[in-house]
Order: sequence, then C-alpha cells, then structure tokens
Amino acid sequence: MPISRLAECVMESQRDCVESRLVAPIAGHVGDGNFHMLLLVDRDDSDEIARADAFMHRLVGRALAMEGTCTGEHGIGQGKMKYLKDEHGAAMLDAMASIKHALDPDGIMNPGKIVAQNS
Repeated sequence: MPISRLAECVMESQRDCVESRLVAPIAGHVGDGNFHMLLLVDRDDSDEIARADAFMHRLVGRALAMEGTCTGEHGIGQGKMKYLKDEHGAAMLDAMASIKHALDPDGIMNPGKIVAQNS
C-alpha cells in the first residue's frame, strides 16, 4: 500500500470488518506500507465463512483501488490467485505463463499453481 493511502485503507478496512461482524486483528510493518488483517473465523459457521470471504474480496479490491497490492511481501498464494488478473492484467499473466512453459514445458514444477491456472 502506498504510505500516502495506508491510514485510509486501514481505517476503511477496520470499519468494514466491524460492519461485517468479524474479528481481524491487524499486524504488519506499516512503516513500509504492509499490513495484514488476521481473520479469526469459526470454520463450522457457514455464515461467518461467507462474510469472511466477502470481506476478503472487498479488502483486496480496496487495496488495488488505492494502488496497492493484495500480496505484500509473501507472494500471491493459492487463496489470492484469482486476483492476479485484476492486479497485473491479462498480458502480464500471459507473459508469466510463457516463461513458465519455457522453463517447464512438461508442467512438472509445482503443477497446478499460479500460472498453470492461466496457461
């Protein structure tokens, strides 16, 4: 998150979390624009899971709209692969898939992850 938008994003995200009736402590190293909302959910409560999923979708959208990223320093991960196109565009994903295919034509290195979804 650009430092200039960090406070705005954190405040909006905290408000959204409360309105969503969720618990998500914030951790991170905000001095470089990274913050993480640690969603605490009851995996046996389907309504809470649905609210958490919707919240996470809005959180990613908010970060991207404020010229941030949904990945931070940890990389995209399987849970956020669906947001790669929104963040980087189809052309970038095509380029990533081309590089992956050039280095791994048989698709044996980390199959089914990230760019394999888009090739």
